[in-house]
Amino acid sequence: MLTILTPTYNRRPTLPRLYESLCAQRRLDFEWLVVDDGSTDDTAAWLQSCRTHSPPFTVRTLVQANGGKHAALNAGVREARGDWVFIVDSDDHLTPDAVECVLDAVAGVSDAPQPVAGVCFRKADPDGRLIGLPYAQGTAPFVGTPTQAGRMVRGDLAYVFRRNLMAELPFPIIPGEKFVPELYIWNRIGDRGPIRFYLDRAIYRCEYLDDGYTRNFRAHLRRNPGGFLLFYAAQIGREPYWMDKLKAAVRSVQCLVYCAAKAMAERKGSSA
Repeated sequence: MLTILTPTYNRRPTLPRLYESLCAQRRLDFEWLVVDDGSTDDTAAWLQSCRTHSPPFTVRTLVQANGGKHAALNAGVREARGDWVFIVDSDDHLTPDAVECVLDAVAGVSDAPQPVAGVCFRKADPDGRLIGLPYAQGTAPFVGTPTQAGRMVRGDLAYVFRRNLMAELPFPIIPGEKFVPELYIWNRIGDRGPIRFYLDRAIYRCEYLDDGYTRNFRAHLRRNPGGFLLFYAAQIGREPYWMDKLKAAVRSVQCLVYCAAKAMAERKGSSA
């Protein structure tokens, strides 16, 4: 079974578009698990109305205090009933063949000599334009790591992972922070087994909103230096080229500076 996992925070205006794309799927043998990360809008009421309208798939919701997307993903993975978890953000939506493509891909890994940790597809913008570079390096699927694939396409990717691996490798929770780069965990999952990348197929439509993570990188880095430090320190060893290792090292130092400044501000606040 497949679990489509959606963490959400105050995304009531965009959730209907995602819901409609799920209703339009060619295959409906999945559950939609939505983790409401402390929304203050009418997200909860809207989700309740979805369940009462008897959609053609199971809709489940989980409500928690606001802890950030990574904490919502941890909670969702613990509650997921599917063997595979497909993460779909609340401001994005899927093509009608998305679930079909995912289920076909995971069905094809059962006979693999080494257990496959996940499968991955491309993302496109709402008009269908590919995010990142086109894939022109042979036939799909490409088997590799998230860092390798990200370098090849220079764009965000849509991942589906084995639930048991996500449960074994949860996002770290850092006090006072609400974000850890997803690639930090995706790389660790990739260490457990190969990932099959279908880099020639876009099944996911995404839109970068003004208040989203992608467009607010610098602010998120300052607010969550501990989470970013975990990622960049790990990337020093993962990046294959010295220039990229240097960039990761510089970012790590930047994170350390922000961590020190944050700790100093907290000490001053507690002594005031």
